Order: sequence, then structure tokens, then C-alpha cells
Amino acid sequence: MTTPMVKAEGVHKSFGAAHILKGIDLEVAPREVFCLVGPSGSGKSTFLRCINHLEQINAGRLSVDGELVGYRQKGDKLYELKDSEVAFQRRDIGMVFQRFNLFPHMTAIENVMEAPIQVKGEAKAVARARAEKLLDRVGLADKKKNYPTQLSGGQQQRVAIARALAMEPKLMLFDEPTSALDPELVGDVLDVMRGLAEDGMTMIVVTHEMGFAREVGDALVFMDDGVVVESGHPRDVLTNPQHDRTKSFLSKVL
Repeated sequence: MTTPMVKAEGVHKSFGAAHILKGIDLEVAPREVFCLVGPSGSGKSTFLRCINHLEQINAGRLSVDGELVGYRQKGDKLYELKDSEVAFQRRDIGMVFQRFNLFPHMTAIENVMEAPIQVKGEAKAVARARAEKLLDRVGLADKKKNYPTQLSGGQQQRVAIARALAMEPKLMLFDEPTSALDPELVGDVLDVMRGLAEDGMTMIVVTHEMGFAREVGDALVFMDDGVVVESGHPRDVLTNPQHDRTKSFLSKVL
């Protein structure tokens, strides 16, 4: 049996009295493009942030490539890892946010080089060579000396993707990567993501881009109110939803 790249077992997350995730069970296989869809407030982004321990889960188990995220098990008990150990785990997980979060005082290539140098202790020449290849891959070889303010939103998001890839992750998390973009800029970002999928990158994508989910996704989960309502192959769920809540949601977005 192949070890799942991501496995969630009964994952719960609360913020004070607000119960956001109410027992999430799902598996993401290696090389799979796994799409999460649902209304705002359904828990999609929170779940994504739990995968790399940006948010701590309150109950259940969450593992990446067979290794518990944020915790170590001894006997029947789980012990939270130190911040340095969590940071080490995150090296293998790339994340692209809705807002690009680029360092404004750094050029595009400096943004892409920063983490390998600071986190991995990589030589500048090695980091620069990879950064140049990655910027070329996302179609921005000619923008490497530009600062974020000199780039469009779509260009900034493609730099953010290159920056995440610079750590050579085994898993990429995308939190609504196109929702902050003007419509005409969305296509360039989705094209980069299609290329990653073709290369076999394991990806979990929180998205409202149903065309992308149908075309590129291997699996789709519809979440609402902190639970998985329906899951299956994207084409099956999108064209023939079984649950009334899924039907209602899709009638508004398709």
C-alpha cells in the first residue's frame, strides 16, 4: 500500500466557542491534485493551515507522508513538537496564500532565493541558479529584478509559487490562489498550476475555479459547516452531485 501524502483522521479545530472543523476524514495520494470547494466559512482554509501546523488541531490526527504533523506519539499520548521541529517539517510543504505575502523590499529573484539560503543554509549561487530556473518556469524570467510593487497581482502570485517551489517541497498547498486576482490574470496562474500537476506534484487546492477542478483535479471534496459533505472524482461531483447541499452550492457557482 502506498502511504498517503496527507491523511486526516477525525480532525477537529475550534477558535474559542466557534467549532470550525468537525471531524474531517480524508486522504490525499501522492501525485494527486486534490481540490477543496465549498462556501466561505466552511473550514477549507482552516483545514489547509492545519496541514502545516499554522493552526493547531484540537482533536484527531493529521499526517503528511506518514509523519504526524506538529506532534510526536509516545505510547497512547501525543506531545507537541518544538517550534524548531515544526519548522523542519514545514520545509517539505509549500504554501501559496490568497494574498501573495512577498517581501516588498526584495526583488522577485531575492524573494525566491531567501528561504533556501536562510532555512537550508544553501549557497547563494546554488539558490540563485534554482531561482532563475523557477522564475523562467512561471514565465517571469524577464521580471527577476523587479520589486513586488512593479508586478501585477498575477505576476506576484507566480513569484509566490516559485518561492514555495524553491524549497523543493513534496506537497503544495494553495489557498484560493486566484481569488484576489483580476479575472484576466487568473489564467496565467492556473497555467502554472497545470504544469505542476503534469509534473506530478501533490497539490491540495482550495479553489472556486470549478473549471480547473474539473480539468486538472483527481479528487474533489465539497465542505460545508466544517464537515465533508460529498467527495469523489471532480467530474462526477460537479456534473452529478448526490447531496442536496452540494447541488445548492453548485447551482450558484457553475
